[in-house]
Amino acid sequence: MNHLKTNINTDSSGGVKLEGIDLSFGNTHVLKGIDLQIKPGEFFAFLGPSGCGKTTLLRVIAGFESAQAGRVLIGDQDISHLPPWKRDLGMVFQSYALWPHMTVRKNVAFGLEERRMPRKEINKRVDKALELVSLGDLADRRPSQLSGGQQQRVALARTIVIEPKVLLLDEPLSNLDAKLRVQMRLELRELQRTLSVTTIFVTHDQEEANTTSDRIAVLNDGIVQQVDTPANLYDNPSNLFVANFLGVTNVVPGIVMEENNKLFFRSSDNKIIVPLSKGTQGSSNIVFRPQNLRIRPEEAEPVNGATKLIGKVDHMEFIGSLVRYRVRVGEYFILVDAAHQKGEDTLSVGKSIALYLNNDQVIQLSH
Repeated sequence: MNHLKTNINTDSSGGVKLEGIDLSFGNTHVLKGIDLQIKPGEFFAFLGPSGCGKTTLLRVIAGFESAQAGRVLIGDQDISHLPPWKRDLGMVFQSYALWPHMTVRKNVAFGLEERRMPRKEINKRVDKALELVSLGDLADRRPSQLSGGQQQRVALARTIVIEPKVLLLDEPLSNLDAKLRVQMRLELRELQRTLSVTTIFVTHDQEEANTTSDRIAVLNDGIVQQVDTPANLYDNPSNLFVANFLGVTNVVPGIVMEENNKLFFRSSDNKIIVPLSKGTQGSSNIVFRPQNLRIRPEEAEPVNGATKLIGKVDHMEFIGSLVRYRVRVGEYFILVDAAHQKGEDTLSVGKSIALYLNNDQVIQLSH
């Protein structure tokens, strides 16, 4: 996608505020008192599993669903009771929703024509939007003559050409193959930075959310679990749901207790004992990532600042850039990632090994 400056006058003052959004469909409580503030010009993601309420929340912002309680504000304006076409928002749907009988140019121009804009202004805006998404040479084709990635760009161009205050994206990459998704999420982020338009992106894919977003709201069961930057969510999850949803995680249940004025975690089988710099005593869990461990021979000496665990390789997966081992330590299975180097042998199932867990990478979570 071209690195362009644009005359498309998207209004970066369009921050979004959600206050007490509550919505039920019959007896099903879908959104439960959602409070969120999205900064002007921010790329913000709603992330969560299917059925968590993220798309419904986006539709409430767009005006396609009405909440029973709460308000939606764009800047200082309460838009809660305005119909979708008066909210000054642009939405890209999962299906792209292109007119199959219209050319690319006609699809992009459609919203401006509906607004009875002068033809000269329409042509100018459409040319600029097509240039932004690198589709100027394909303006006379129909959607059926385009690839999935090109169709997605048409949907984006059709949305940005109306100069919305806020851009809403409902899983726009889900219909693309894996390689194209990676390419398109980079182009999407580049376009958003060029336009400086407030953007809300719905996805169930944590990698997509992590690579595109300034901040993420993790949703589950209609409730915002945590809001933060991708790195802070990954490193400091507020609960077990967030820890498990943001990447592969080891969770070990047990108890935290004080011994000789120091805090320790003990697993229920006493095979995993980890010193903690801070924490709360009582029944709890420790959480750590597969890359927080190192594999060494069983007889290796202890390492300062790390807990040595003895286990046996139970399973191995070759992922390309890394090898993921499942290691049985006492009653628990621990996932360990080892970087793969050409010509290096993998560990055989049943082999006894030592794992070194970096103590400063361990966090305590009670729920």
